[in-house]
Amino acid sequence: MTTLRQSIQSSRTRPDALPASVPFASTGHPGSLLGISDLSLDQITGTLTRASLLESEDPLARAHRLAKRRIALLFYESSTRTRTSFELAAKSLGCDTTLVSSLSSSIEKGETLKDTGLTLRALGAEAIILRHPNSGAPWLLEQSTGLPVLNAGDGMHEHPSQALLDLRTILACLGLGAETAIAANTLAGVTVTITGDILHSRVARSNMLLLPRLGARVQLCGPPALLPDLAAQAGPGITIERDFDHALAQSHIVMMLRIQAERLAGLQLDLDEYRQRYQLTVERLAAHPSVAHVLHPGPIIRGLELTAEVADGPQSRILDQVRNGVAIRMALVERALTATRSGATQ
Repeated sequence: MTTLRQSIQSSRTRPDALPASVPFASTGHPGSLLGISDLSLDQITGTLTRASLLESEDPLARAHRLAKRRIALLFYESSTRTRTSFELAAKSLGCDTTLVSSLSSSIEKGETLKDTGLTLRALGAEAIILRHPNSGAPWLLEQSTGLPVLNAGDGMHEHPSQALLDLRTILACLGLGAETAIAANTLAGVTVTITGDILHSRVARSNMLLLPRLGARVQLCGPPALLPDLAAQAGPGITIERDFDHALAQSHIVMMLRIQAERLAGLQLDLDEYRQRYQLTVERLAAHPSVAHVLHPGPIIRGLELTAEVADGPQSRILDQVRNGVAIRMALVERALTATRSGATQ
């Protein structure tokens, strides 16, 4: 029987082009990361390599790298994994961090994003990590402040650091280490199925822009209300499969997404039907042995998009994703505070 690793090796001559770029690319500070397309393949390789080096470094030595540099975490939306991992990443490098949320600042009084950003800059912030409900907000903040901005999720647009940590997780699943040089055929022969609320998912968008660049085939799966047919036009290497079982039969890795009730704007879904058609269960996994790894960006709604047995099962890589987030975000914070106009680091 052909193994996944053999399938990958035999397919690495197949090229795949980058899906069409999206707006809001950084044109300002070289340390910013507003969208995953901001990074070249060489820069992605460098980020992954740097993440591994920082992760393995002695914590006391690492804490001197950016000692007393100032980072502001500006979060207009609730977050557990992204906010905490960015904060831990910055503090691991020695940074001083401050959290600004919409519920505990002048934001709730009507202050604009621009004025909040300028205030943070005047207070000494050297970089801003932003999560915002509106697409393009990180671009506006970068243009307004001139500071490096790391996009921690903007509206229904992108979540680039999540795509990088997902990539690190996928590479580990395939037995490819940190020394792997990222190229257009790194994931050739690999099929990744993303299932659930694609329409509202910035995680899905960043992965759709990243994974086909590396040769992966990306299948999108979900009901039409959460996955418009137009999604198939996102770029080469992306297809739609409505039948979840048929999608799983072709998949090596499946990424489950929650239904984002906060963004549905009155859209009615039959949740019992959704569970029947799209819930990942132990029985479905057993019926499709090609699916070796299960990912989920969180938060998980157990009993809806997947069962507790799957979330806690041997094929789950969900906590690996969480752990990888700290390493990736250390590399991004370091890049934000050390990148120069020439593309080098200080």
